[in-house]
Amino acid sequence: MADHPDRADRPDPAAPAADEEPGDAGAVDATALEEVVRFTSDLIRMDTTNRGGGEGHERPAAEYVAERLAEAGLDPVLLEKSRGRTNVVARIEGTDPEADALLVHGHLDVVPADPDEWRVHPFSGEVSDGVVWGRGAVDMKDADAMVLALVRAWARAGIRPRRSVVLAFTADEEDTAAYGSGFLADQHADLFAGCTESIGESGAFTFHPGDGRRIYPLAAGERGTAWMTLTAKGRAGHGSKINAENAVTRLTSAVTRIGEHRWPVRLTETVRAGLTELAALHDVPLPDLSDADPDRLARSVDELLERIGPAAALVANTVRNSANPTMLDAGYKVNVIPGSASAHVDGRVLPGTEREFAATLDQLTGEDVEWDFLHHEIPLQAPVAAPTYRALREALLHFDPGAHVVPYCMSGGTDAKQFSRLGVENYGFMPLRLPEGFDYQAMFHGVDERVPVSALRFGVRVLDRAIRAL
Repeated sequence: MADHPDRADRPDPAAPAADEEPGDAGAVDATALEEVVRFTSDLIRMDTTNRGGGEGHERPAAEYVAERLAEAGLDPVLLEKSRGRTNVVARIEGTDPEADALLVHGHLDVVPADPDEWRVHPFSGEVSDGVVWGRGAVDMKDADAMVLALVRAWARAGIRPRRSVVLAFTADEEDTAAYGSGFLADQHADLFAGCTESIGESGAFTFHPGDGRRIYPLAAGERGTAWMTLTAKGRAGHGSKINAENAVTRLTSAVTRIGEHRWPVRLTETVRAGLTELAALHDVPLPDLSDADPDRLARSVDELLERIGPAAALVANTVRNSANPTMLDAGYKVNVIPGSASAHVDGRVLPGTEREFAATLDQLTGEDVEWDFLHHEIPLQAPVAAPTYRALREALLHFDPGAHVVPYCMSGGTDAKQFSRLGVENYGFMPLRLPEGFDYQAMFHGVDERVPVSALRFGVRVLDRAIRAL
């Protein structure tokens, strides 16, 4: 851990900044601006590491969240599929009983972190130099804290949103969601009665393309999850003998074909809208994105991505499906040819392409290798030309009027997949205004994860305006 100088005479990084404008903050008061920082730090200090395979313990964070909600006059419910894998659900009744309800969801678990690799201990929750440090600072205990601070501010001000708001703080998002949102959707659907839309993680953060402009990608889609197991069968034998039925060879040939495959361009409505707005923002001529010729379309899209520069990172991973080999398992001794070998592949699938994806995997694996889904969740897409998208966009621009908001499809997935089983459309919207040079995407599952205090306060204000406008 890095040494830090004495901070006794330095300003409290959790105190509201002098240039913040409380008159423009809606229901967000000075207490909320302090609480969002404290809640983020407190939640980070609770080690809710999810190691996969059912190994996790979100209970301490869930109890903390439930206590904060109860203090605000809500009646939170704690739910577990397995001991310690705890979820929290609460409902805020809206003023319009005829309006559809809104789901606001965030997860409490985090991926593992090795303290030896970090400058600050990953579960310290340290607040220093205007930054909150630790695992979960952006994924996504910061957002959990923003929601907590906001609903408590509403309670102090006597504010109720127009729509009823269901709050869900979940377990197990960092694995299969079987103990979290999947369990809630399957076993406790009644708690989400009336919910037609939701907002969740991974959208509305500042992206700096390097030219002085600020872009906020607002997520209106996710690629589907297709985690796969490949299994090759062969003839076991002595390592010294020629063997044309070597399971390892068969497996690695299939893995190589998958890893080297160039997937065709498949543009969804969300991605097409994002490309259109980014091209206009960069004064780049827009090619025909409906071109029926696949080779010509691929060239046009690749050229467009090159011309919009760093902003291409917002869409480059979602113009195609993908399948990345990630794990191999074969053999037990160097001079023994095993009778079987297996591999895992992380596949991600765009809306409308699932059949094509499966057919391509059949072709790439060939006759000697079988494949099956280890975990499979559908892709999602929410309308961009919709009042909800416009309200979310307006809330961002209200607090950052010089910025640009563009539609965005997430390359990975969130709890929105499970909640979609209940007929809920999702937007990725947990706003953060980030300074130039702050690599938000690198913070996800990365070393030295951290979030600026100013970004947390911005997020609470934007959420307040957005949710009350929906």
